[in-house]
Amino acid sequence: MTRRSTTDAIVVHCSATRPNLDIGVREIREWHVAKGWADVGYSAVIRRNGLVEFGRHFDDVGAHVAGFNTTTVGVCLVGGLYQTGAEAEDDFAGLFTPEQADALQDLLFVLLAAYPSARIIGHRDLSPDANRDGKITKPDWLKTCPGFDVRSFCAARGL
Repeated sequence: MTRRSTTDAIVVHCSATRPNLDIGVREIREWHVAKGWADVGYSAVIRRNGLVEFGRHFDDVGAHVAGFNTTTVGVCLVGGLYQTGAEAEDDFAGLFTPEQADALQDLLFVLLAAYPSARIIGHRDLSPDANRDGKITKPDWLKTCPGFDVRSFCAARGL
């Protein structure tokens, strides 16, 4: 694996799975390797019960956002879809567990200590600015991942 020389952002993702599917790093690694990737794309995966499992080393270049992997760390929350398979735009409580919220908060505090100049964003926040208004908003999103506004989550949690 190649080491990152700089870390500009910590990117929060979801696994785009239904709430009854409790998977972890092992399963996501299998998916990613089947795509031809060297390893799981994320540095950490937060299971439904709040357990944090580690994937790629936090200083290694990940495989989680095309075009941004060399300067970002990727963390993934298991879930992100409703039981029906529908996606959400801003529904942390409807998609993820309270244990995941606490684990994400704790992990982000640790990552900010390790990478103090990094900003915390959601995967969708790295979509191209299609309408060129200088902001990434819903019309620009390539996907809704992680299904909630990461900046609002962070503000509410003191991050």
